[in-house]
Amino acid sequence: MTTGNTSRADTNRRRILDVALAELLRDPDASMDQIARAAGVVRRTVYGHFPSREALIGTLVDEAVQVLTDADASARAGVTDPAQAVARAVLGIWEIADRYRLLVALAQRTVTVQGIRDRLAPLREEKTRVLQRGLDDEVFSSPLPAAALAFVHEQLLFAVMESVNEGLLPPEDAGHAAAVTALTAAGVPADRAEELVVRASREA
Repeated sequence: MTTGNTSRADTNRRRILDVALAELLRDPDASMDQIARAAGVVRRTVYGHFPSREALIGTLVDEAVQVLTDADASARAGVTDPAQAVARAVLGIWEIADRYRLLVALAQRTVTVQGIRDRLAPLREEKTRVLQRGLDDEVFSSPLPAAALAFVHEQLLFAVMESVNEGLLPPEDAGHAAAVTALTAAGVPADRAEELVVRASREA
């Protein structure tokens, strides 16, 4: 394949992914045919890049996880206090997660929960290190070890996403609520957790 053909193929692939995300967020049952039409390509072109709808959704989830991982690292950069790091990380992740929350709900039907869990492993490992530091410094207090507490925080974000999807929680309140809840789950008193999240929001 020539450089020109490679560049065109890469451009087509990027366009298909961008259009697919928009179409799936608009209609979670969007077919490969619908995505092809919206992207302005023939069905064969879509299947040339992604052999199945599940593979396409899996690629979108991979990209979303990478964006979340980058947001987590950026939010915590230069922060030494574990509680403040958790507050800023949850707020930073939520800004991205809110954009992808319908995709996550869709992915749970196609990629499988285990598949999503496997993709989140590097992010969870980093979260475990922050939580362990907080437990060691007695900033956090929990009957759970850090690794288990990291799973609790992960599932908390999924639950908040689902709450927003079900209309139980306004999207504009969700990031703040998730951050406060993550801190209280780690044993931070509620009033202190609220204070930390308000400060993190101002510093973001």
